[in-house]
Formats: sequence, structure tokens, C-alpha cells
Amino acid sequence: MPTTDEPGLQALSPDECRRLLVSVPIGRLAFTVGALPTIQPVHFTVRGDEVLIPARRGGKVEAASRGAVVAFEVDEYDASARSGWSVTVVGPSRVLTDAGEVTAIHKGGLTPWVPAPDACVIAVRIARVSGRRVGGSGDPATGVTTAVARAVPGPAMR
Repeated sequence: MPTTDEPGLQALSPDECRRLLVSVPIGRLAFTVGALPTIQPVHFTVRGDEVLIPARRGGKVEAASRGAVVAFEVDEYDASARSGWSVTVVGPSRVLTDAGEVTAIHKGGLTPWVPAPDACVIAVRIARVSGRRVGGSGDPATGVTTAVARAVPGPAMR
């Protein structure tokens, strides 16, 4: 059973975090470029214990993710109901460049929004997963807050 970690916030179990992780199509990858934090919205899928993110070889996501520990976050909020949830994954990343493997991943549903002939895939191992819910009443079967009606960008996205 999830616990309350701060007044008004409910910590989510790892199983609920994993259910929510696959419930949205867009997340945010946090990494560093030139020792400065950077956050970029990305399309993704989950395969086993990895979050897979399409990228372009030589791009900043590929360069910054190669072997680094990164964070990946997904969320859904309803500002009018003051409710929602967020899930964060932290783990080491690696770059998948084998053309056959990248093609198979793309055929499995992870198609880049901007196709590139020099595609690769960033794989982030789910070493740590955590999440929290605020407001609303949760549906234990789905892990989705019933008051959540639409996604609203968080402060970092405004």
C-alpha cells in the first residue's frame, strides 16, 4: 500500500510506478551538457527494465547519454483539480547503434518523430524508480488518479 511521504503527497509503489510509466507517450530526459543540467521532452517506450528513447547519432541526446547516469520523468496533471502524479526513473544509459536492433525497436512501435538515416536508441536502465500522487482518488487497479482529465505542463515546461 502506498504511503504518504509529505502532507498531501502519496508515495507510489514500484509496481504502480511501472504501470504509470507506460501510460503516457511523452516523457522528459534529464542529462548534462557541458556540466549544466538539460531537460528535453522525448518519445519513448519501455522494454523490460529499460526506457528506450529514439535519438540521432551525433545529436546532443546521444552524446550526453553515452554511459551517463540520467533521469527520466513522466507525469500527468489536472491543474483545475489540483491532482496528478509523477514517476521518475534514474539509471545508467547506453546507446544502441546496431542497425538491426534499432530497426527492430522501431518496428516494435518506437518510431522517431523526426526520422533520420543515422538513428540510434538511448537505453536507460531502470535502476531506481519512484513516484508520487497528489490530490484526487486513485484507482488501485490502474494506478490512475480519477480526477486527472488532461495533461498540463509542469513549471519546467512553461
